[in-house]
Amino acid sequence: MSTFMLKNSPVEFTPVSNIFLEKYMPKARGEFVKVYLLMLKYSISGELGVSSSIIASNLSLLESDIMNALNYWNDEGVIQLVPIDKMGNFNIKFLELNGDDDNASNVNLLDELNKDNTKDMLKEVERLLSRPLSPKEMTTYLGLQNDFSFSSEMILMLIEYCVSKGKADSRYIEKVALAWHDSGIKNIEDVHAYISKSEDKWVKIRKILAYLGIKNGEVMKPQEELMEKWMFTYNFPNEVILKACEICFERLNRADFRYIDGILTRWNNDGIKTLEDVATKNLPPKTNTNKQNNYDNSKKSNLKFTDYEQRTYDYDSLERKLLGWDNND
Repeated sequence: MSTFMLKNSPVEFTPVSNIFLEKYMPKARGEFVKVYLLMLKYSISGELGVSSSIIASNLSLLESDIMNALNYWNDEGVIQLVPIDKMGNFNIKFLELNGDDDNASNVNLLDELNKDNTKDMLKEVERLLSRPLSPKEMTTYLGLQNDFSFSSEMILMLIEYCVSKGKADSRYIEKVALAWHDSGIKNIEDVHAYISKSEDKWVKIRKILAYLGIKNGEVMKPQEELMEKWMFTYNFPNEVILKACEICFERLNRADFRYIDGILTRWNNDGIKTLEDVATKNLPPKTNTNKQNNYDNSKKSNLKFTDYEQRTYDYDSLERKLLGWDNND
């Protein structure tokens, strides 16, 4: 029996799926593609791990850009991003990509296009998106009616809502539709309530981010979840959250979400809910005036010069001597 020893050589290239190149890359931001390719290279070459600071340095990006990119690819189903702990560490798994249309629905497009109400809805969708729809997109939006029982008005509101966010691709619109369905949205009234709550949340979040000097597009999912906790779990008004941010700046000279969360968590545990509560908590303890006076008197009595024997004077005798009255002549 012979034994053959094989010499392994490191892989000098990174294989990229054609499906990624054709289906996912064209609609992704350039920096997101760069992050994906570099992370794929590390994975293929057998790296055990890499820090966000190294990736950011190699690509001349911010660390927040790295997390935004990884969250994007996770949402797209290209990778699986799983938190390991609460310190911002993750496991990343590159998923097998397939070119099948996983959004296919049992919709007969030709039959649907013969219906006037369907044609009217699709024309309005094209107006909102400012472009013609592909047959695949038509099938997707009509499938929402079948799969989620969304009315034509709800679909139009869905697309209008996504367009207002600067998102006009069908995958994003589908994700929002799924979120609406999972939230139990079934009619126009539910849509209005959901949008109102969402807009109110983002108005508050934008104020916090502006105070911290962070752009709206740079916020990561863990940071968003922390702010949601401050607003909805702790029920803090925005001015209290901004006060915690101010304290963070005073102590660290930078924005730190974990530090701010620590302040607000302590305040919540202590029952502090308003700026007045914060001011009261930070007041110096009152001193007892009588005790202070007694302390001062005691302190005076202990001064060193009081240890000497005190002299007494006959002021009448002194006065007679000064005036010469004590002279008997």
